[in-house]
Amino acid sequence: MRRRAFISLLGGAAAWPLAARAQPGRIPRVGLLMLGNPDPTVFLREVTAGLRELGYEDGRNIVLEPRNAKGSAAQLGSLVRELAALPVDVIVAFQTPVVAAAKAANTQTPIVMCPAQNPIALGFVQSIARPGGNITGMTTATDEIAAKNLELIREVSGGAPCRRHRQCCRSVSQAVSRVH
Repeated sequence: MRRRAFISLLGGAAAWPLAARAQPGRIPRVGLLMLGNPDPTVFLREVTAGLRELGYEDGRNIVLEPRNAKGSAAQLGSLVRELAALPVDVIVAFQTPVVAAAKAANTQTPIVMCPAQNPIALGFVQSIARPGGNITGMTTATDEIAAKNLELIREVSGGAPCRRHRQCCRSVSQAVSRVH
């Protein structure tokens, strides 16, 4: 159930830029860009199902343009340029390396990151609340979110340190130190 909700959210995030750029009588085109590890067939099936739940059907009121780098990050730049040349209305970039390649090869087409790790530190967005530029979407971790997670753990544990709390603090500390 959570995966279905995630995919529906993803579909909504991908469809949002389309509504802003919609032209009457024109079917929006969505580029789906994947690195290809793991195999994207299951993911594509779930994305299609999530979009269908939101009223979008490939070939009827939306056109999906999937591209798969088949595990080769070196191919991502050319695939982004290929999608931009079609042109697509939005590029949905799955995984952090794909978002980085999409940003490097394209500055005009809106990009939806699904998900990306620490997009602020990597320069994808200015902030979570106000991304700026042409990139929006979901993230798995940021310094802002890590700090909030620590705050919630302290609140739930009543402020008393517990083994799990200490492990979490160490993990967050290590993750933050790798970024900075």
